[in-house]
Amino acid sequence: MNSSRFNQFLHSVADTGMELLRIRLRSTLGQSKKLTVLCHELLSTRGEASGIAIARDIVNQYRDLDKDERLQFFEMVNDKFSVDADEVASAAEAFCKLRDPASLRRLTEQVESQRQELIRRINMAPGGTATIVEMRRDLLAILKQCPHLEPVDYDFKHLLSSWFNRGFLEIEQINWETPAIILEKLMQYESVHAMKGWQDLRGRLADDRRCFAFFHPTLPNEPLIFVEVALVQGLSESIEPIIDATRSVTNPQEADTAIFYSINNCQQGLKGISFGNLLIKQVVEHLSREFPNLKHFSTLSPIPGFRKWFDSILKHPDQYSISKEDHELMLKIQSDDWFEDEKLLESLKPALQRLVAYYLAYARKKDEPLDPVARFHLRNGARLKRLNWLGDCSPNGIRQSAGMLANYVYEPDKIVQNHEAHVKERKFAIDRKIYDLVPPELRANQPRKQ
Repeated sequence: MNSSRFNQFLHSVADTGMELLRIRLRSTLGQSKKLTVLCHELLSTRGEASGIAIARDIVNQYRDLDKDERLQFFEMVNDKFSVDADEVASAAEAFCKLRDPASLRRLTEQVESQRQELIRRINMAPGGTATIVEMRRDLLAILKQCPHLEPVDYDFKHLLSSWFNRGFLEIEQINWETPAIILEKLMQYESVHAMKGWQDLRGRLADDRRCFAFFHPTLPNEPLIFVEVALVQGLSESIEPIIDATRSVTNPQEADTAIFYSINNCQQGLKGISFGNLLIKQVVEHLSREFPNLKHFSTLSPIPGFRKWFDSILKHPDQYSISKEDHELMLKIQSDDWFEDEKLLESLKPALQRLVAYYLAYARKKDEPLDPVARFHLRNGARLKRLNWLGDCSPNGIRQSAGMLANYVYEPDKIVQNHEAHVKERKFAIDRKIYDLVPPELRANQPRKQ
């Protein structure tokens, strides 16, 4: 049964359930079927049809809430459906005394908040999974102002991690024959190298290009993550020739290198649930079968955290052993057109490359690379091979990465080895040439951990 027919079936069951509940719930829900009452009712009901009906009602009402009302909803879920601390303590005490399966089961039941069961039951509604992803997206947007809601986010993330594990995901190649509703979303979700319209998209789906995405059965028209690949000769150092919609299409059978030039997570509500490592590894396997001549698999990646870090160290040059001359030179990057000044670039290039190399090789956050893209690829077993000077002079590339791009190479016979070295020893596969760009005085005066 496909997703559309299954949703029709759920709606039919929900309609039947509401007929069964209509008389009983009218007095209970009163004026506006408040979500608090519906959530309690959903947890207490035993009938499957009535449960689907109430879950559908919660989904529909949530979608009608404004921003402030959604905050109130999360506050209610946090207050009304948390664990009972006294029950947990009692169950823990009983388990410490008895140490038997029954007391362990009771303890396990008590430490799981009612929120998790509530979320599971909301998921029964037609469109329930999409709404839960939407709920977490809204929750993440307010967590900074409301950190006390983090336990609610933990429950959402815990369940979504189970529902969106690799066993449920489907990989699909995107091409010009893919339904327009999905193609439109690729343009919408592209956040690394924005598309200007259908011509750009057609260029990225040409014969010498590939695009793959992960989908979930309950969200058939919603890509979770997608990767764009260029089939070229040699390691690419600039993004413009790759995304140029007017370029001449080449024969992909003559390519020796696959360049992963754009990876996009599409669903904010699934933040922190990693799909990218699985997607890249599967795409490498797929391309290897389709094009046996491919010998190299590499990214052409932005360095999105660099400018933010760079701007912060300009305020404290002594902490990073930056000379007065280099400091004065780098202040000129604050102008909008610095990268168009050839004379400035000649003197600026070595100083800026030193800092980019230091940032990627040494800047850390809790023993992980500070840069999010470096963290992603190095953690997944890639090797940082090369820096590319002014590889992306688009407004976004200049604003985030000072125009720099990096090549992370995925060597099939070393991916597992690199990943294991990272996980077990916090070692990072970084080419010696990157380390050599960092002068001894900068290495010797590393600041405290970020």
